[in-house]
Amino acid sequence: MFGKETPEAVRLPYRKFTKPGVRVLRQTVTKIDPATRKVTTDTGVFEADILVVALGVDYDLDATPGLRESGNEFYSFAGAEKLRGILPTFSKGRVVIGVAGAPFKCPPAPSEAALMLHDMLSTRGVRENCEITFVMPLPSPVPPSPETSRALLAAFAERKITFMPGHKVVSLDGKRKVVILDDGQELPYDLYMGVPKHRAAKVVEECGLSEDGWIPVDDFTLATRFPGVYAIGDCADSNMPRAGVFAEAGAKAVASALIAQIRGTSDTKPCTGTGICYIEFGKDQVGRVEVNFYAGPKPTGVYSAPSVELRAEKKLFGSSRRKRWFGL
Repeated sequence: MFGKETPEAVRLPYRKFTKPGVRVLRQTVTKIDPATRKVTTDTGVFEADILVVALGVDYDLDATPGLRESGNEFYSFAGAEKLRGILPTFSKGRVVIGVAGAPFKCPPAPSEAALMLHDMLSTRGVRENCEITFVMPLPSPVPPSPETSRALLAAFAERKITFMPGHKVVSLDGKRKVVILDDGQELPYDLYMGVPKHRAAKVVEECGLSEDGWIPVDDFTLATRFPGVYAIGDCADSNMPRAGVFAEAGAKAVASALIAQIRGTSDTKPCTGTGICYIEFGKDQVGRVEVNFYAGPKPTGVYSAPSVELRAEKKLFGSSRRKRWFGL
């Protein structure tokens, strides 16, 4: 979105995923029967001994009236690419970065967007002509880690970014150019950068797996209420947030259970609820928070201040997974 990478550099083509004993079928799932572990796609029907649902989330732009017509979102590839063309031309006015509902993927990402936008406008010499307001439904930028939240709040204050916690965007009025919040407040805007409301895929909602829109799972095994059926990643409703590192943790736990079942052992490794999140603070500085959601009655987080060294660590974190999964 900020022009630091090319579109080609961030794509991970499924055709590159090749592992021994793994068959990748690029088909659309149209129906799931969790009781019989049967999956119907646009080209056939598959029956499974073990079914792992990992269908992520969909973005419901229409749940926020006016967003599609009068705003922008930066959580999809297409949305970020569109803003990549808009941001270099924005030189004056009010920017509102808004979140339309919780839960949403990668809770620190909107904070990163605000700080990186500040950097981009400052580099272009137009920051003094622009206002940045950040609205999110969470009570703080990173609730599991008060120390991380304090660091982000200090960064917002230093950069004159207005932070409005505990609110969500419910609609945009494109004619009057105002963002409307859940308590009726109206924020004037010239550029809106939004996080759309998230929802599980329609096929998940229709198959009986979900409750209140998400798939309830055991926190430690990721098992659903249906025997032999698991759910991992953003569509699963566990006590972990929607983020890639926690999807990976859930996948490891499910893999451990399947290996133990095949081998006839009890040597399983339950999900620990731990993960590392790297946070862009701008000016090429990256912070880190190590969080544990299952360590006690409340989640915990250990914060590391932003540094150039952590940028290198973040890069290795990403490149190691690209290589392991896609050979890139």
